Amino acid sequence: MKKLNIIYEDKELLVVEKESHLLTIATEKRESRTLYNEASTYVKKQYPKNKVFIVHRLDKDTSGLVIFAKNQDKKISLQNNWSNVKREYLCIVEGKLPKKKDTLKSYLAESKTLEVYSTKDKSKGKLAITEYEVLQSNSKYSLLKINIKTGRRNQIRVQLSDIGNPIIGDKKYGSTTNPLKRLGLHANLIEYTEKGKVYHFETKYPKEFTKLFKYEL
Repeated sequence: MKKLNIIYEDKELLVVEKESHLLTIATEKRESRTLYNEASTYVKKQYPKNKVFIVHRLDKDTSGLVIFAKNQDKKISLQNNWSNVKREYLCIVEGKLPKKKDTLKSYLAESKTLEVYSTKDKSKGKLAITEYEVLQSNSKYSLLKINIKTGRRNQIRVQLSDIGNPIIGDKKYGSTTNPLKRLGLHANLIEYTEKGKVYHFETKYPKEFTKLFKYEL
């Protein structure tokens, strides 16, 4: 087992950085190596009865920040306040964007094969809102800062694909290039306020991304 990359820890929280190609939690296939299992193993080494609880997830191929709660009450508290949590991502997409900054809005639904797609029918989909800002671009790719206002499954991937700029390495949603041998999406910032205290967690720029762009957070 690789050493858990811990960003922050206290008696109620464990914030870690997930690598790409790692599941947050097991699927029906019951995979043995998941971020949840690694976090659980870590806290049980401190005390055998310790537990961690899933607050949110990242896609398998997305890297970045994941928060675990150490008790059920903390999990429920965070999830009930999740709509007020600021979540930023860095991503690399194919091509140049039509605007320097923009807000993408669409209704997202899932097919029978669990593929997410945009629809104009409000009764079939749930509203997804994604803000983007172009940080850098070259002849092939653009580096974006993403701020999601809703937490729909695959929303960043689908909405960027909709405007003709799929995330690199995202063959499922239309990408034809994979220069980093991974999905070009990284959850780099989470911030929220609880009982008057601001919790701010941030990770460094992924090393792999520097092959295409030089950028310092």
